[in-house]
Amino acid sequence: MGKIVSVEEAAALIPEDAVLMIGGFMGVGTPSRLMDEIVRQRRRGLTVIANDTARPGQGIGKLVDARLVRRAIVSHIGTNPETQRQMIAGEMEVDLVPQGTLAERVRAGGYGLGGILTAVGIGTIAAQDKQTLTVNGETFLLELPLKADFALLNAKRADYRGNLQYAMTARNFNPLMAMAAATVIAEAEDIVPTGVIPPDSVDTPHVLVDRIINKERHDG
Repeated sequence: MGKIVSVEEAAALIPEDAVLMIGGFMGVGTPSRLMDEIVRQRRRGLTVIANDTARPGQGIGKLVDARLVRRAIVSHIGTNPETQRQMIAGEMEVDLVPQGTLAERVRAGGYGLGGILTAVGIGTIAAQDKQTLTVNGETFLLELPLKADFALLNAKRADYRGNLQYAMTARNFNPLMAMAAATVIAEAEDIVPTGVIPPDSVDTPHVLVDRIINKERHDG
């Protein structure tokens, strides 16, 4: 029971200038209530590591709209014109990373690896200022691990110990990010008694989860 906190308490844990890993793919798998509360509490100067910045008014796009993101490390921004505008205006730094490379860099951070080798980006501007290694006659880029202060995740279900279960494509980056952050905060659609989620259905075990946001209350 000690892991259950309000969304206000969860957002209050996050300082300005924090590095955040935020799960989701175009908002699917992103903790929407927590995004709203971070905006309300005005946590500025954030570095966001995510697949994308969604759309204006959706998911991570809410942080972008509020101009809280200083740097975004993402696989694409093509669906969010506000991210593009801030990048072109020099208001936000954007690092574009191929999607598979991004996922592997997060995995490397979580697994304690020193980096990954990939041929993706060789001969392009993506290789600029990066170290290369030759293995068996083939050249690879050395891509460094990604880690974060906080991983902000969305789950289909959580139990009171913090075991998480995701739904279908909402898994995306969530399990990897749970391994690569110092503090993991999960927002779940439903919180159930421990044991309701079958062991084989646990996607992120409780030992990785620090806080669970309590369910939203509805009047009536």
